[in-house]
Amino acid sequence: MPRHFTRIRDLGYEGAWKLLQRAKEMKDTAHRGKIMEGKTAILIFEKASTRTRVSFEMAVRHLGGSTIFMTPAESQLGRSEPLRDTARVLSRYADCMVVRTFGQSKITELAEYGSIPVINALTDEGHPCQVMGDVLTMYERTPDLSTVRVAWVGDGNNMANSWIEAAVYFPFELFMAFPEGYEPDRDLLGYAMNAGAKIFLTHDPRMAVEGAHYVNTDVWASMGQEEEQKKREAAFKGYCIDTEMMALAAPDAKFMHCLPAHRGEEVTDEVMEGPASIIFDQAENRLHIQKAILEWAFSE
Repeated sequence: MPRHFTRIRDLGYEGAWKLLQRAKEMKDTAHRGKIMEGKTAILIFEKASTRTRVSFEMAVRHLGGSTIFMTPAESQLGRSEPLRDTARVLSRYADCMVVRTFGQSKITELAEYGSIPVINALTDEGHPCQVMGDVLTMYERTPDLSTVRVAWVGDGNNMANSWIEAAVYFPFELFMAFPEGYEPDRDLLGYAMNAGAKIFLTHDPRMAVEGAHYVNTDVWASMGQEEEQKKREAAFKGYCIDTEMMALAAPDAKFMHCLPAHRGEEVTDEVMEGPASIIFDQAENRLHIQKAILEWAFSE
């Protein structure tokens, strides 16, 4: 059976920690390998990307493999051909699928019917590669994650969902602030809480940030939500991470953002460019965590 990375839970407890440690080792040693030598990963992207595409392209190359990049205009993904047929055809040609799409159900179906690893490079429901890279960014600075308090301020979107899932497998505390009506997936939240994750919810962003070691946010309107921009700007009033908000966090707290950012909206330029910002370390760590994910997928 192929190893799929559709959600963080695919790794399990031991696997999640091993992946984190392996990614750090790969980064520390500038790892180059041959586990994908002679293998090809097909990158199917229905959503535009800078960091995800380039980091995966480079990760595959660092492991000795090659890539084929496909957009909706260059594939039949979910259009005139059933997904299950696409999965079975591509499995005959390539060795791995890296998919950035809308509904999680597409990832699930490709994994069910294909015979090669499927990696979730983003869906509307989750962004597991990004959040694993973010956990790596914290782990580098604070190896004992049980001492870490993370604040999430903003939308209950795919990023928030993956942070909730990460809190099941890593022992940090997660304080999350959302406007009413913009909470994350209820079923996922219930699953995480029942599994012992230390998650606390509020509608007050200042309460979430107070005492946090890492302050995290994302855009208020994600891809596909552009028509809601004005409505969301009104709903998220008071949720901007500025220097005043950061002053509530713990001493030497760090600011995180998955990028791209709408500077002046969910975060000020001053915070983005300030000494607390570690956004480009996050971006770099996408490469290292994805190398570890690919190695895991192709390991026995």
